[in-house]
Amino acid sequence: MNEIAHTNARPDAGPADAPLDPARAAATDRAGTRFWGALPEGDGSWSFALWSPGARTVSLELDGQLHPMQRDGADVFRTVQPARAGDAYSLVVDGVRLVDPAARQLLNGVDGPALLVDPQALRQNRADWPGRPYADTVISELHIGTFTPEGTFAAAARSEHLAALAEMGITTLELMPIGAFPGRMGWGYDVALPHAPFSPYGSPADLCALIDRAHELGMSIILDVVFNHFGPLGCPLPQICPEFFTAAQTEWGQAINFAQPAVRAYFTQCALGWLEDYGFDGLRLDAIDQIQDDSNPHYLVELAQTLRARLPERQLHLMTEDKRNITALHQPEARLYDGEWNDDYHHAMHVLLTGETFLHYAAFAADPLDDLATALRDGFVLQGQPRPAGGEVKGEPSGHLPWRCFVNFNCNHDQAGNRAKGSRLVSLAGHEKALVAHALLLTAPFTPLLLIGEECGSEAPFPWLADFPEPQASEMRQGRIRQHEDIPDFAAEMVDPMDPAIWASCDPYARLPLEAPSWRAETARLLTLRRETLMPLWRSGPAAPAETRVIGARALWVQWPCVLGTVQAAFCLDGSSSWSDPGALRPIYHMRAPGSGHPWFQLWVMPRDAADHAIASAAREQMPAPDLYAV
Repeated sequence: MNEIAHTNARPDAGPADAPLDPARAAATDRAGTRFWGALPEGDGSWSFALWSPGARTVSLELDGQLHPMQRDGADVFRTVQPARAGDAYSLVVDGVRLVDPAARQLLNGVDGPALLVDPQALRQNRADWPGRPYADTVISELHIGTFTPEGTFAAAARSEHLAALAEMGITTLELMPIGAFPGRMGWGYDVALPHAPFSPYGSPADLCALIDRAHELGMSIILDVVFNHFGPLGCPLPQICPEFFTAAQTEWGQAINFAQPAVRAYFTQCALGWLEDYGFDGLRLDAIDQIQDDSNPHYLVELAQTLRARLPERQLHLMTEDKRNITALHQPEARLYDGEWNDDYHHAMHVLLTGETFLHYAAFAADPLDDLATALRDGFVLQGQPRPAGGEVKGEPSGHLPWRCFVNFNCNHDQAGNRAKGSRLVSLAGHEKALVAHALLLTAPFTPLLLIGEECGSEAPFPWLADFPEPQASEMRQGRIRQHEDIPDFAAEMVDPMDPAIWASCDPYARLPLEAPSWRAETARLLTLRRETLMPLWRSGPAAPAETRVIGARALWVQWPCVLGTVQAAFCLDGSSSWSDPGALRPIYHMRAPGSGHPWFQLWVMPRDAADHAIASAAREQMPAPDLYAV
């Protein structure tokens, strides 16, 4: 595997080294070869393409008739036929009827047939949207299937909870994967056809309406995409072109062959379709450490370059998930990826709040408070040191990266879903401690992410969900148990991910706790503070390295010096420690422990000089009551 270089330098092929033609078509490789899918020609006809090096014959089935497709020198079968948007079609490869792997819409799920979708029609009548700068990002991670009782794009667009997120100060929605997968419900990470929206969620037009509604509310909307593997059912690529894969294995099956230009074009076409045709503002790439590629440039570099070259006028947000803790892809000068999901921050906070030390938490068991201090200072905790001593070395120094590069969270789909019952952090640690962690997350200079419902303290479970037929359903249940056999009582407590009653229980707003009004008020107050007082400081950039100091058994002090002033925070996760105010400044935010004179969280702004004293003064006017909150 050609991993991205583990250095602080730019990747081997940065933008200046290998510029890409901005006019390159979405469905083509560098040589201009179009490999996949169906596109209108503008004269009432549609062109169809399928890369299948090993196939003897390929035909298009359209309107009840078979039309032979002709192989070209790039092993692409092609034909041009009269058709209309909405027509159903299939591909017949060596006598076997299969769904188009680049289908944009499906009639009856992953078994097909596909429906023709005109990408230009998706773009028509779209409202102008200037986008939002990445630096302002506050993310709510949203699963369409459980966000509303209906579980559809249309229901999400008209939901009062969507408008409430915007009013509260959320700037960005991140949709969990919506590429087509088998069954009636799922997380989306078992994607079979990544170009087509999951049919039970609604039509392409419904998805466009949801994106327009998010923009109308002032929120960006990004999509989580899975380019590292395919699910166990429904993907026709192994039959159509085994060359799409290699003999190597990843955590989730056969590795994808990114050395093939057609494979690279397949995923780049998919990414551009979501961004250009539907109007998404960015992508989060799932588990990029599982993308094996020896090419130069690495596919991840090429993808980011291509997207930014094609959409230079857009405020495009590109984020990654990568368990290796490398930094090359996020160097600001490379202009590749804006953010990286930071599991280290979550793991340190989770161990500190719950005491759990199984599986991935074991590396943070020795001193989670010190690890949290490192995360608040440098971003990553694991920066090349072995954990445990003598064990695997992971990561590289990260303190030089901008704070905004690190997407921090106290709970996300993985961390709840990989538990037997899908429990959220608030259910494990209690509202009081969870709210302290919430305040820290939303006021620190990193990019915060909330799991949907977290903004109001929802305790709704969020387990892994799927809907597979037998025997695959039983195999996947047993696979989950084997994967988590080191978690105490996992097998005995695991809820059935295939049970529709479990799906219904995941609605984050159906049964809110008594504390929900307080959570909503605090979330809004914290995000107002972040937007109006802290963001001018974060945007000004660091003036010196961050500093941290342990001030109690579960308490930390942290300082982030910025060009326009310094932000200091002190917090205690059990109300047992106290501290003195710095100088004569009153805190601009204060959370106190119930029944105790000790504060649980305080925040101060130290202006750079007298000329900037207005920052602190405005903050005091905004937060007039220092002891506002008690659960």
